[in-house]
Amino acid sequence: MTDTKREIRAHVRTNAGIHFNELVRESSFAPGQVQYHVRRLVDDDEVVRNEFYGRTHYYTPEYDEHEQAVLALFRRETAREIVVYLIEHEPAAPGTVADELGIARSTLEYHLDRLVEQDVVEKAYDRRNRVELGLADPELTGELLSTVEPTVPDRLLDRFTRLVDGLLEREPASR
Repeated sequence: MTDTKREIRAHVRTNAGIHFNELVRESSFAPGQVQYHVRRLVDDDEVVRNEFYGRTHYYTPEYDEHEQAVLALFRRETAREIVVYLIEHEPAAPGTVADELGIARSTLEYHLDRLVEQDVVEKAYDRRNRVELGLADPELTGELLSTVEPTVPDRLLDRFTRLVDGLLEREPASR
């Protein structure tokens, strides 16, 4: 195995769920080199490629498809913040989570839909028939969460979404 291939594999191992553009940005290799070696790593079953939420992510083979999807979600800063909030405050009402994180309810619901779909978060009803959020598998969630640091582009996208949410929530100035 070449040093380049070994370095790319090590970077994927350290950054499970990384997507191609970020892999190129964080390496000292040209995009074509990265593409060539990633393709070889995939062909040799040393790296797994999977698409989630419109992006191609790379993993080492020890992650099953469910874990891969969860890791792809955790690369988004807002999804991570929702999960961390629930770790510290579950059960919690959706409105409380949105208010505490400073995000619009629509943004919260966007991320919750995916977190619920992947069995990370559960929606349940309390005795007054109001929705409560909680973690489906806190132990697995904690393990996977500890392996991911969102990428800079993902953080910027989440912050841009929050900025737009904030601008849309402001009331128009009086005339």
